[in-house]
Amino acid sequence: MSYQRRKAVEETAAQMLCTICAAVALLAVLAITVYMLQSGLPAIKQVGLAEILLGTQWKPTADEPQFGILYVILTSIVGTFLAALMGIPLGVLTAIYLVEEAGESGSHKRIELVKSAVELLAGIPSVIYGLLGIYLLNPWMYRLERYLFAGSQTHQFTGGANLLAAGIVLAVMMLPTVINISEASIRAVKPSVREASLALGASKVQTCFWAVLPAAGPGIATAVVLGLGRAMGEAMAITLVSGGSVNMPFPFHSVRFLTTAIVSEMGYAQGLHRQMLFTIGLVLFFFIMLINLWLTRVLRGQTWKE
Repeated sequence: MSYQRRKAVEETAAQMLCTICAAVALLAVLAITVYMLQSGLPAIKQVGLAEILLGTQWKPTADEPQFGILYVILTSIVGTFLAALMGIPLGVLTAIYLVEEAGESGSHKRIELVKSAVELLAGIPSVIYGLLGIYLLNPWMYRLERYLFAGSQTHQFTGGANLLAAGIVLAVMMLPTVINISEASIRAVKPSVREASLALGASKVQTCFWAVLPAAGPGIATAVVLGLGRAMGEAMAITLVSGGSVNMPFPFHSVRFLTTAIVSEMGYAQGLHRQMLFTIGLVLFFFIMLINLWLTRVLRGQTWKE
């Protein structure tokens, strides 16, 4: 076989392999979507979509069961936003430090230390984050709670297991994803962007924030998408630190997220109760899809249209 023919066969085989892998990924997404719809729609038909999404009482085992998940949905939205508010700026600024300080003399050891810490964060299991939250973060939250609500007759003390603690844990768990992808995106910016900005008289800080970051915007947006997905899909860690009660998502309230509702009750749920847990999973599934679609439109420079 000639070299040209062997090369053509190799390219055809590689193209077929990539096509098959892409088809498998697409089929996996379609299978998950179909399964979630089949599992979640029966409860919607039986209970009613309005009662599920707008109801505020979650009493699945009562004599007259109620399946309202409005507070649970709001908790997931507020908790994810709170985690993003803390984790995304910290992650992006850490990535800037790793890239911009790389050329400074004597900074090699500091950069290696930060990279090692980020890699360690990425390798820690979720349950360890939850245990650290219980034994380190929750006591501090309880002291803060006692200080802020001392003498209050209406506040229900949670022992430090609250929405704020869950948001902090989620923010820490987002950091490895946001840092690593943002760092790679910032490093991929062409040197000419920095050189042009510096040649126009901008300082190093101005160049970083007004030239480099916009150029790395799509990559950083990808980091945000993956970080939000990690935050919205986390269950084990926030099960341990959030308290687990269905309440309005205020910072010092014991709360329950969509994921924790599924994890905490799936073991004993039966009948309609079990179907409702699949419905909660369906709601979470669509939330993540909406976030991804919205950020995709933002990356393409389009405005969101209802």
